[in-house]
Amino acid sequence: MADGNGSFGIADTGSLETGLLDAGLLADTLSVAMATGGEFAEVFVEDRRSTSAVLDDGRIEELSSGRDRGAGIRVVVGETTGFAHTADLSQAGLRNAAEAASAAARSGGGGVREVTLDGPSGPSSAVIGVLPADVPKARKVALLERADAAARSADGAISQVSARYGDSQRRIQVANSEGLLTGDRQIRTFFSVSCVASGDTGLQTGRESVGHTVGFELFDRVDVDDLARRAAGRAITKLGSVPAPSGEMPVVVGPGGGGVLFHEACGHGLEADLVAKSASVFAGRRGEMVATPTVSLIDDGTMAGEWGCFAIDDEGRPAQRNVLIEDGVLTDYMWDRLRARKEGREGSGNGRRQSYRHLPMVRMTNTYLEGGLDDPEEIVAGTDHGVYVAQLGGGQVNTATGDFVFGMTEAYLIEDGRLTAPIREGNLIGNGPEALLAIDAIAGDFAMGSPGTCGKDGQGVPVGDGTPTLRVSRLTVGGTAA
Repeated sequence: MADGNGSFGIADTGSLETGLLDAGLLADTLSVAMATGGEFAEVFVEDRRSTSAVLDDGRIEELSSGRDRGAGIRVVVGETTGFAHTADLSQAGLRNAAEAASAAARSGGGGVREVTLDGPSGPSSAVIGVLPADVPKARKVALLERADAAARSADGAISQVSARYGDSQRRIQVANSEGLLTGDRQIRTFFSVSCVASGDTGLQTGRESVGHTVGFELFDRVDVDDLARRAAGRAITKLGSVPAPSGEMPVVVGPGGGGVLFHEACGHGLEADLVAKSASVFAGRRGEMVATPTVSLIDDGTMAGEWGCFAIDDEGRPAQRNVLIEDGVLTDYMWDRLRARKEGREGSGNGRRQSYRHLPMVRMTNTYLEGGLDDPEEIVAGTDHGVYVAQLGGGQVNTATGDFVFGMTEAYLIEDGRLTAPIREGNLIGNGPEALLAIDAIAGDFAMGSPGTCGKDGQGVPVGDGTPTLRVSRLTVGGTAA
């Protein structure tokens, strides 16, 4: 906060990760940003390192490392936000960015005004020892080669295998004009295998992926051979698939595989920026029953090790477990700092940004439907005719109406209460609020799904999602079967 001389004192929260830039330099930068009448200013510093390797058809096609480092500065005056970013972390570079953001904010007119500064990058800092960075690239390549061999040995029908390894270290530092100084270090490790099987039904694909906010120790508990065999098994199983049915019917969603449905069809509609724009079907509905009483929807950035986990969001707010829907009642939305200030409340730890080049916005973290009391086998047995979805693919959602369409990457017919033939070429079509009200069974076998990247307004951030086995009494299946 400003002292009597117009300078800023910053209170270090005690985080071990606040050392990217000197606190005095950050305070000086904030003083420049606020010198001409700013109401709020923030400096976001980021240092990101990453390694990736890709094996395709038995050959290493990519083996790369990268680093990106810089700062984004925003200044708020009334309804106008000025934003500038720079890769020059010297005092002069930060001052130029702060002056540019301040000038943009003072120009008025509401909305966001962004200034891009092209300047030299600052000197490289010492490399920080992080477990994935300490592992030789040869060991990472060996994982890919093991996965390739395991997938191909699963069945002679496997005609193509692609495997990908990735790790990243992201250090961030956040300082603002309210006296905050904090930071975080986020280390993520990822592995995926995709297989193609050839047969009478043409080419069929299968994919498995795993990713956690941990280091290379991920592979102490994940067997890449098993991961590859499961991906191959998905592709091989689909060689015996039949065309998906069409029409309205019950749909059973398996554990983990359907979390993206609730992330997209419901989660985005509970983000406060979309609510404020009346671009959400859930706007103005807090306190209302929006789902069956057995449904509770959570967004939780504190889930240790999960893909969307962190200590603080990209505005310096500690991650939280936020209950969005409790026993069917809409209890709250997700908030970033600025929208929460307008409402006179605290943020919810959902202010996230892709990099220092981007402004933060309201984003999900790990979003999931809590488990219930039903038995998963009995849910299937109690369904005479329908579809069982083991894994959903990509989709589209209109947040203003809640209407959605999702592809099914692994699904089966349910006939007389039993899983029978695998199906292909099918979509799930429905409406988020209607689907929440049509859930009539929830099992206790909760699982998180595959790691994901959530896109919104041109930005992507890592997120997780999960579900137990559940049944939606009626959804439209868009298939090609007569």
